[in-house]
Amino acid sequence: MSTITINPAALPDARGHFGTFGGAFIPETLMTAFQELTAAYEQAKNDPEFQAELAALLKDYVGRPTPLYFAERWTERLGGAKIYLKREDLLHTGAHKINNALGQILLAKRLGKPRIIAETGAGQHGVATATVAARFGFECVIYMGEVDMQRQALNVARMRLLGAEVRGVTAGQRTLKEAVNEALRDWVTNVRTTHYILGSALGAHPFPMMVRDFHRIIGVEARRQILEREERLPDLLVACVGGGSNAIGLFHPFLEDEGVRMVGVEAGGHGIKRGEHAARFQGGKLGVLQGTKTWLLADADGQIELTHSVSAGLDYAAVGPEHAYYHEIGRTEYTYATDDEALDAFRDLSQIEGIIPALETAHALGYVKKVAPTMTKDQTIIVNLSGRGDKDVAQAARFLLGEEIKF
Repeated sequence: MSTITINPAALPDARGHFGTFGGAFIPETLMTAFQELTAAYEQAKNDPEFQAELAALLKDYVGRPTPLYFAERWTERLGGAKIYLKREDLLHTGAHKINNALGQILLAKRLGKPRIIAETGAGQHGVATATVAARFGFECVIYMGEVDMQRQALNVARMRLLGAEVRGVTAGQRTLKEAVNEALRDWVTNVRTTHYILGSALGAHPFPMMVRDFHRIIGVEARRQILEREERLPDLLVACVGGGSNAIGLFHPFLEDEGVRMVGVEAGGHGIKRGEHAARFQGGKLGVLQGTKTWLLADADGQIELTHSVSAGLDYAAVGPEHAYYHEIGRTEYTYATDDEALDAFRDLSQIEGIIPALETAHALGYVKKVAPTMTKDQTIIVNLSGRGDKDVAQAARFLLGEEIKF
């Protein structure tokens, strides 16, 4: 555990830095848009009307607060710490992504930009963005790699039914990194009328800060709920980490609590071999990708390495800069779960608790399956159940049941 005093409210600094990480590495053509967005967000943070509108929509449209559920049968099966699930999967659209999408659509309205673009990997951010665009009557274009479109066909259909245009990306690995590239190209071309709703705690300032702030409600609620249930703070927080939005949302309100351990779980894929995983803290390095300085997977020449994960939402070569900072100072820990471990945990939660989790979330559950039995029965774990697994049924059925399901 770090002994460094942390003041989360002071991060990032005015230029978007979390220690040596973060910042804004952006083309000149987007400088004005980033400056406008930063100013608009700073005003919105301190505007009671903005905050009241956001709070009302989160309650009545999205379904907050989400429950903190005691997974009694899974706890008994594992035989150690008490396991609580923060049920973000019960939100409208089925994942935590709606928290950020809703906040950013209100900013787009404030900026007077009626066209929305976004990237998506697993499709949940795309669905959330298409949902809020429909709610406010905005034009919406979603960029998605063709590989992800194939394995997340259900979410592609959902986005289109919501009125969004889904544009397949054929470059590179045809996954999330390439979708981000295409969204950025679109934004450069249409910056006067378009707002880019970035879906994770990544990218240039102010995105990592904004996305974190819109997701902090996860940890704020979880903190209040666990104190009501256990009359003490949890011993361990666990969340999967792709870009890191659901994890930072859970972790942030607990950062000053030295007794609370925090573990982010990355995608171990087929194991820690080049091109076979997406675990940035396992052999990664410092670099700049898509607007921010952070920890990423690159070769000796600085070229971004190929990644792999059974879950489309964790298949990304970089991690959010705030996570990189807390890792560097030792406040948070990062490990990984392999595809097989995630699939095993996916099956366990489905069959023991009757809850089908997203494959992304299943990576966090895979870690809990290993660590809970090593803890005592009076200790507690909170796992962020970041999304439901409807979108992953075909993928999971193929691996776990040997069945091919077509949507």
